[in-house]
Amino acid sequence: MEIRSSNPVLNQKFWSNLNGTDQMTVEGSMRKIGFLLSLTVLSALVSAVLCMNAVNNGDGGLYIYSFMGIGFGGGFILAMVVMFVRPKNPVALMSLYALLEGTALGAMSLLLELTAYKGIALQAVFGTMAITATMYVMYASRIIRPTPAFNKVIGGLVMSILLLYLTSFVLGMFTPYDVPFLHTSGPIGIGLTAFILVVAALTLISDFGFIESGSRYGAPKNMEWYAAFGILMSLVWIYFETIRLLAKLNAYRD
Repeated sequence: MEIRSSNPVLNQKFWSNLNGTDQMTVEGSMRKIGFLLSLTVLSALVSAVLCMNAVNNGDGGLYIYSFMGIGFGGGFILAMVVMFVRPKNPVALMSLYALLEGTALGAMSLLLELTAYKGIALQAVFGTMAITATMYVMYASRIIRPTPAFNKVIGGLVMSILLLYLTSFVLGMFTPYDVPFLHTSGPIGIGLTAFILVVAALTLISDFGFIESGSRYGAPKNMEWYAAFGILMSLVWIYFETIRLLAKLNAYRD
């Protein structure tokens, strides 16, 4: 059985480590996606409320940046653990990932609500929903198909962008320099973020194909969790890039 995806969590190498008598279904995958997404949204709302209370008490900066650091840092570590360890029962790790990413996104959204413009988070939410719906329609209508070549190209771009962000993080920690244009609000910086957002959106095509193929070929039941995890990672990334793009566009207009 050969089922491929551009998502690094959903690659072919770990299929031999997963087994079970029950089979993966589209419905089961959707339920697990709903569960993980609910945890993310709930933790984002709690994070935003806690940070807003801290802002009102004069400690907003400490809470916001702490939540972002712990959330994004912890989420990245958990994603690496899931990717390389491939636990047969990954529910706890994936649930914790959802909570951490929600915490980070809630804090980040509040920060941009306060520093960019009011309503940016809601616009990013609707933008993420619109992008997801568009990708699903394009997949369902066979306009874009997750062929091996498509997955290979998108997978390579995903790893390149990940390396770009890691380089930016390391440079920011230890030097006064940064990756050119990654965080700037000029035309090139806006174009770079828009390109990254397109790549993030296209990973959903691979994720949809993974779910369909896994269901068709009788993948093990626990693959539903990995499919849901892959979708959640894509949605978190799309929201992250959408709100960054909106903030850059606002800064450029000003």
